[in-house]
Amino acid sequence: MSKRATVVGAGFAGVEAAAQLSRAGIAVDLYEMKPVRYSPAHKSPDFAELICSNSFKAKRVGSAAGLMKEEMSQFHSLCVSCAQETAVPAGGSLSVDRAAFSRMVTEAIEGDPNITVHREEVTKIPDEGDAVIIAAGPLASDALAADIEQLCGDSLHFFDAVAPIVSGDSVDMSRAFCQSRYDRGGDDDYINCPMNKEEYERFYDALIHAESAELHDFDKKHGVYEGCMPIEVMASRGPDTMRFGPLKPVGLRDPHTGHRPWAALQLRKETREGSMYNLVGFQTNLKWGEQKRVFSMIPGLEHAEFLRYGVMHRNTFLNSPQLLDADFHFRERPGLYFAGQITGVEGYMESAMSGILAGLNAARYINGEEPLILPRFTMMGALSSYISDKMIENFQPMGANFGVIPPLPERIRDKKQRYEALAQRSLDWFHENLGGAL
Repeated sequence: MSKRATVVGAGFAGVEAAAQLSRAGIAVDLYEMKPVRYSPAHKSPDFAELICSNSFKAKRVGSAAGLMKEEMSQFHSLCVSCAQETAVPAGGSLSVDRAAFSRMVTEAIEGDPNITVHREEVTKIPDEGDAVIIAAGPLASDALAADIEQLCGDSLHFFDAVAPIVSGDSVDMSRAFCQSRYDRGGDDDYINCPMNKEEYERFYDALIHAESAELHDFDKKHGVYEGCMPIEVMASRGPDTMRFGPLKPVGLRDPHTGHRPWAALQLRKETREGSMYNLVGFQTNLKWGEQKRVFSMIPGLEHAEFLRYGVMHRNTFLNSPQLLDADFHFRERPGLYFAGQITGVEGYMESAMSGILAGLNAARYINGEEPLILPRFTMMGALSSYISDKMIENFQPMGANFGVIPPLPERIRDKKQRYEALAQRSLDWFHENLGGAL
């Protein structure tokens, strides 16, 4: 084969990218530094290693995770097929025997005659081949991360310090209200969740006694808390600290009472449609169950649907909206693509999804074809649009959720029925436009 591509990293994104390139008739040089060198989180020499949970989330197509996996199957996803082959009983989730899964993925890649595996560390972005895909993961080696940083300037982030995100339509507006401080900005730029003194004190007491997640040693070493203080740490410095910080009520008036609240949490739009809202200033290292319990005490969030919980850990990722297109192509360098969590998608299968699209589009680039940009009403298209949306200013990693997909023309109040309708819209498009062509 005269056409060649280089893929760096054999995690979920890298193996999918390599597989897509191979299917397109492109020879692939796949570089993986294990077992020559391991990151602080990796232990196995096999590809697509599961570091934390062995679950790939829900199987049901009417769920965000289930829909994404079904879409990925339309592209003959290696990770989805291997997950199905190595699944273990886990109710409604697709969970796997982690060792068997990684071994099956590794054997499939190593047995592909179009893919040459190189077990060595890559310390700079390669310049050989007709296209290059960097799928080095959130724990890229220091040398490669430094080279990427040089390419991206100040658009490379080294830590996740993320506040939770809730579904906009799950906020109880009989308790909350829309207003910008001092009425500066649009009427619906922020949703405010007001607290009286008693409500605030109950919330404060629960927050300072909530259980935090344990930090990895490499997170502690790199000082994850220095740039962005967790809300629970701020609260521990005194009962009024939050009221002079993210929960300050100044410039607000609660229309339900006619008075300024004792404290107020602001929710900021994550999407233009207002389908997702960020809890402003609430970056946190609390355990996910504790976040749900404690933050649901805030008026207006009693029944909130949490689309993403807050996390704080090392996670090298690009400020992708300023750097990447929806086909995962680096705007300033023809033939260079990024894939995986380094692009700001979050999760095993989300990383694999980005690898599929990066590999497929790199192949199209090599073959002189137009890129494939999926519609935003598909889950894969929505996440691709999210990581490449130039309008996003405070970019943070995102996993599959229905909040990133544009709403249906008609309003469906029942959440299960609404999600099923959103999923059906996506699958109808795949059937009508792609069929079995891929």
